[in-house]
Amino acid sequence: MDLPEHHQILTSELHDITNEYNEFKQRINEQKQNPHNHLLINQINQWEIDSIEKIQQKAQEYREIVIKSSQTCINDIEIKFKDLNEQINQMQTQNEFNEIDLNYLRNQLIEITEELNNPLKISMKDDSQSFINEILIISSKKSQFNKWKQNALTAAGGNKQGQQLNQCNYPYGIFIDKNKNIFIADRGNHRIVEWKYNARIGQIIAGGNKEGNRMHQLNSPTDVIVDQQNHFIIIADSGNRRVVEWMNQKQQILIHNIHCHGLAMDKHGFLYVSDSEKNEVRRWKMGEYSNGGTVVAGGNGYGGQLNQLCYPTFIFVDEEQSVYVSDGSNHRVMKWRKDAKEGRIVAGGNGQGRNLNQLWAPKGVVVDHFGRIYVADGGNHRVMRWCEGKEEGEIVVGGSGQGNQTNQLMRPLGLSFDDEENLYVADDCNHRIQKFEIIL
Repeated sequence: MDLPEHHQILTSELHDITNEYNEFKQRINEQKQNPHNHLLINQINQWEIDSIEKIQQKAQEYREIVIKSSQTCINDIEIKFKDLNEQINQMQTQNEFNEIDLNYLRNQLIEITEELNNPLKISMKDDSQSFINEILIISSKKSQFNKWKQNALTAAGGNKQGQQLNQCNYPYGIFIDKNKNIFIADRGNHRIVEWKYNARIGQIIAGGNKEGNRMHQLNSPTDVIVDQQNHFIIIADSGNRRVVEWMNQKQQILIHNIHCHGLAMDKHGFLYVSDSEKNEVRRWKMGEYSNGGTVVAGGNGYGGQLNQLCYPTFIFVDEEQSVYVSDGSNHRVMKWRKDAKEGRIVAGGNGQGRNLNQLWAPKGVVVDHFGRIYVADGGNHRVMRWCEGKEEGEIVVGGSGQGNQTNQLMRPLGLSFDDEENLYVADDCNHRIQKFEIIL
């Protein structure tokens, strides 16, 4: 092939590419000018038409029901009216009646008049189960950070402070299992309560026999974890200074004489317990509690140094067995790597306060699979998210002042996520568990 012929071929290919480019550019301009021609827009329009048609059909059905019911009511009133008229005519004809008879007629007339004024004994009620198929617009481009609806649903409690099965009394730690059942350390009621998914009441699965130190009793439990595989629960029975296991209503004390507060288990079969009195976190191999356990965080006295803790509360253990500790009176969250001699501040640590670089008496702590740290900022009535190494966090939910509205919290304590990443918060002083749904 000679050079001129080769150049002609290349020129022809360039021409084809130019044409394809111009066609593509024209398509982009058309989509920019006519965004309503998008295939999804057409699908949404068709969904709208179908939904309106369903609504019109339902509305006509309901009108016919009301008209039929109204006619039935009027017919009933007419029958009563005729009966009353006959009684009046009979009294007039016989000319025999007294005050009792007149009162009876008067009451009958009032009753019929009320029925006529309010003929329908039916009413409208919203049905939460929609007959219209809702649609979801799902984008494959997800935000780097999850966000949650700011108005929560009450998943448990919320019926004022009390000891009934639909109430909580200063709920503390919570645990969500794979079926979205909620296990609550109902501290003020000295019991552990399980609320099945979407249940209206809970069921007592431990304690609930008044405050006490007998085996079937609890005293101000602060945390609970569930071994779903082996079907037992472990409880921080704080007021009795013991960690106990309940399995099929059988109890045994695992650890004695410990001012236990928070609990955690890792995938290697270790149990972790925070001790708010000794300012430390210890771990035990599951089933081997006869020894004193191993200190994995703190244990160097009460203080604010990196190797110390000051009233540790809730804890979390990640895949690498790093321990995250809510260091309550130091207003910070510490991360202690496995076998470390001191911890690292990963949230707060700038004194008590409400700024974004501060915490106030932190409680519940959870770390997601990206290493982002979620903290129940109890004194600030909010939940914060911190990325390790950042100078400040961000408010995830709450932060609208203390209160009992759906976008407010009052001393949040325990935190947990379900498998869909909905966020659950033990809203202590509102005696409820709030569920903040994730925004997909």
